[in-house]
Amino acid sequence: MSEKTFLVEIGTEELPPKALRSLAESFAANFTAELDNAGLAHGNVEWFAAPRRLALKVANLAESQPDREVEKRGPAIAQAFDAEGKPSKAAEGWARGCGITVDQAERLKTDKGEWLLYRAHVKGESTEALVPNMVATSLAKLPIPKLMRWGASDVHFVRPVHTVTLLLGDKVIPATILGIQSDRVIRGHRFMGEPEFTIDNADQYPQILLERGKVIADYEARKAKIKADAEEAARKIGGNADLSESLLEEVASLVEWPVVLTAKFEEKFLAVPAEALVYTMKGDQKYFPVYDNAGKLLPNFIFVANIESKDPTQIISGNEKVVRPRLADAEFFFNTDRKKRLEDHLPRLQTVLFQQQLGTLRDKTDRIQALAGWIAGQIGADVNHATRAGLLSKCDLMTNMVFEFTDTQGVMGMHYARHDGEAEDVAVALNEQYQPRFAGDDLPSNPVACALAIADKMDTLAG
Repeated sequence: MSEKTFLVEIGTEELPPKALRSLAESFAANFTAELDNAGLAHGNVEWFAAPRRLALKVANLAESQPDREVEKRGPAIAQAFDAEGKPSKAAEGWARGCGITVDQAERLKTDKGEWLLYRAHVKGESTEALVPNMVATSLAKLPIPKLMRWGASDVHFVRPVHTVTLLLGDKVIPATILGIQSDRVIRGHRFMGEPEFTIDNADQYPQILLERGKVIADYEARKAKIKADAEEAARKIGGNADLSESLLEEVASLVEWPVVLTAKFEEKFLAVPAEALVYTMKGDQKYFPVYDNAGKLLPNFIFVANIESKDPTQIISGNEKVVRPRLADAEFFFNTDRKKRLEDHLPRLQTVLFQQQLGTLRDKTDRIQALAGWIAGQIGADVNHATRAGLLSKCDLMTNMVFEFTDTQGVMGMHYARHDGEAEDVAVALNEQYQPRFAGDDLPSNPVACALAIADKMDTLAG
């Protein structure tokens, strides 16, 4: 049986970056299941994903299903005919379902009796005829929480679709998928390479897209390039880049042609707790912070552009201008918050409802304070320090910094407590009260922090 490489590429507008991998993996899994259910022999199913495309490449796909023998057992002879030998309604219905008449049926004799039997040789359908519906079904099953519609069409997908490439070897499989007629046209990078070109054979993908379209369609290759280039860029300035897996994934999903660049910010911002600076760099701007060998934040960051510029200094300067106001905000909030002691925020906790039947954040604070002190006595921790930590535990939620940069809760409480001259184990407890936040997370590092963390979780669970 003849085999060929199959390619499907769905060209879209920018896909949601945080969902790109799951969309591509689901597309591959769905289509593989469709192939297996149809009995189409195939080799490896490889997925590709970039901001403006989802693609699958199937090696050694059979050009048709294998022929097969079909047998369908009908009613027992005793139920298939009446006393006069005429076919019963059950027998006639079964025969119609098989596309024959009762008298054309064979008979199957076994030790347990005799039945009507339909036996036929079914010729396998061509892959060309089967694939369009299989692709459409695979796309319809993608995990898309919110679909969108565009133009005057009733077609729905995660983003508007512009091209559908459907090739079996060098032949276009004619089909209309998501409202688009299939073709051999592929779109390249928005600003580099050829904006549009044709692909002659499925085997040319993804190399032709790399060479002519300036798009690295291989998700893992793109991600690996970003990681390697960022590590090298950090090494050149004597640092180590914070390449968290989640941010790497997101950045790889935002660019088609990654170009890693290094920028800097004013050293005065390093007076602000590093967590706040990192929060805005990673969360808002998708930048990679850089640390020295001692783990201290450097006044540099690494970012990934989606284009090779003739003058990269302009891109660097632009990103430095973008991040500066955010860092200045963090500096302002930090300096403003330090004009008050943490304890001064206690009255405001009374204005924030925690839960209808459990009262305000101040009510929760009072419960945590009492619990933390009691638990400290049971585990040999400093009762006074645990009680103090319980009293201050939610005060940082009322600060400007945490209001603006929500993920800094706890850690900012620690910094402000140190500024206020609180005991070190109290300050650390404010940071570690939410630990462990997930399976495998670090546990609180001192007895006071343990008492506070347990108290906080007990109150949340039991009220």
